[in-house]
Amino acid sequence: MQTFIHTANQFGQAKRPFFFLIDFEQQKPLILPLENTKTSGLFFDFFCKKTEPHRHRNIDKTFEFSFSPMPFAEYQKGFERVKNEIQKGNSYLLNLTYPTKIETNYSLAELYIASQAKYKCYLEDHFVCFSPECFIRIENNKIYSYPMKGTINANEQNAKETLLNSEKELSEHNTIVDLIRNDLALVSHNIQVSKYRYLEKVETHRGAIYQTSSEICGQLNENWQAEIGTMLAKLLPAGSISGAPKQKTVEIIQQAEGQTRGYYTGIFGYFDGESLESAVAIRYIEQKDQQLYFRSGGGITISSELSAEYNEILEKIYVPISSI
Repeated sequence: MQTFIHTANQFGQAKRPFFFLIDFEQQKPLILPLENTKTSGLFFDFFCKKTEPHRHRNIDKTFEFSFSPMPFAEYQKGFERVKNEIQKGNSYLLNLTYPTKIETNYSLAELYIASQAKYKCYLEDHFVCFSPECFIRIENNKIYSYPMKGTINANEQNAKETLLNSEKELSEHNTIVDLIRNDLALVSHNIQVSKYRYLEKVETHRGAIYQTSSEICGQLNENWQAEIGTMLAKLLPAGSISGAPKQKTVEIIQQAEGQTRGYYTGIFGYFDGESLESAVAIRYIEQKDQQLYFRSGGGITISSELSAEYNEILEKIYVPISSI
């Protein structure tokens, strides 16, 4: 990670555009000059900039997708371990995640091309990610973060009201907003919550879902570009997919999940020489020995119920392709 920090700071000071990808454990970060991304097999498609795979083509086959839920008893073991740690006061919000086996007639490249999302990333033969969640955005010497906490099936009766009025979801959202405010204070000043708990609608192949986000911003010093690697390191891991307090919660995550997350729930983004745009690597499909896995999770608090949290990780197993 020290090499990444040094390189990013150098690129930032020189105003040299680059793309970056950092894993959750911060053991295998990647940083590439923007012009080198195509030849590396790493592609991205943001709402404001993109690179195209060299095998780009139209896809004319019907999308097929299914998954095999992890055993309820297996999830229960991890959930109860987390709840026990929360009851002891070692954490008060923890994002618990697991992989789910999926089957689809689309390759990773085809999933990347056909899906629609605010932030997409594709590493050949490794993973595809179609994330709705911004990590940080920097423009005009201001840093913004948009933590996303709270999800519901849009087809449920009174879905918007149910989500917005849920005490559990409200508590979880407020915890993350406070955590992100504290994180941004490490690298900026004059922190403000400029938008609070607004709804966003995401279309998926299984129907639409609603999610709640907030906008938090801070003021950066002049010439922040020369410290861009240092800033990113201070802000990791992303609060919305780890929990609070961050350091102890990450230790519990590693014990409860029993495996590394890799690039899942890490971050990816690009610096264009003046501004920075980045995303949290959620809504993520990885390939291991020709088998595909969808990684998903949810925030656990003292008031979380086992069956509801199990259902949430299944609810998030979707591909943002509008029709089957």
